[in-house]
Amino acid sequence: MTQPTPIRRPRALRVLDTFCCSGGMAMGFHLAGYNVTGVDINPQPHYPFTFIQGDAVEYIRAHGHEYDLIHGSPPCQDYSNLNAYNQKAYPRLIAPTRAAMIATGKPYVMENVEIAGAELIAPITLCGPMFGLNVYRHRVFETNWPLTAPAHPKHVARCTRNGYLPTPQKPFMSIHGGRHSRAWQNAAADAMEMPWIKVPAGGDIPLGIREVCEAIPPAYSRWIGDQFLTLERTAAA
Repeated sequence: MTQPTPIRRPRALRVLDTFCCSGGMAMGFHLAGYNVTGVDINPQPHYPFTFIQGDAVEYIRAHGHEYDLIHGSPPCQDYSNLNAYNQKAYPRLIAPTRAAMIATGKPYVMENVEIAGAELIAPITLCGPMFGLNVYRHRVFETNWPLTAPAHPKHVARCTRNGYLPTPQKPFMSIHGGRHSRAWQNAAADAMEMPWIKVPAGGDIPLGIREVCEAIPPAYSRWIGDQFLTLERTAAA
């Protein structure tokens, strides 16, 4: 009897997710079909995939060549409007991160807040309403491969003030730092479709605030991941 020929399934592409925080970008890549490894200098107890604690730039230099795609979200606090008031010293790691990524010879994605767009090379902007999310959250992305953005709906829905829960009259959330309640953090996690960072009763509210306020909705990276897969398949064909 003829034995059935095993189906050869394509190997899932590997993504290196640096400055990973709690894994918003990681989840989007996962949903697009990638294997994801995260690296962050701080512990990330809620990161949903393989996690390595360490210096992101050093890890890219040492291991970036082992992955199919590299993502990085260098710290953005120094660019924030709030820091114009606080005047704290934060590292500016966009240029070192880019240099490390380029040195690997691999495709990369680098993300940051909109105000840091001037530091990025030909970035595109992604925002919540592009993906049906009730949050206006502009993030800019630099790549060394062709990446486009979906149509950007006008910001017509009303938005609550930071720290306030959404209402039928103001269904969109403003998600920024501050002293926020557990209810607000959990509503923000729902708005960005990140249920694993919701704060349970007795949970760490300060950790939850950082996770929520630094988060990138997974829908953004799923869009990016799908485009990169299409590019790879076209090149293979």
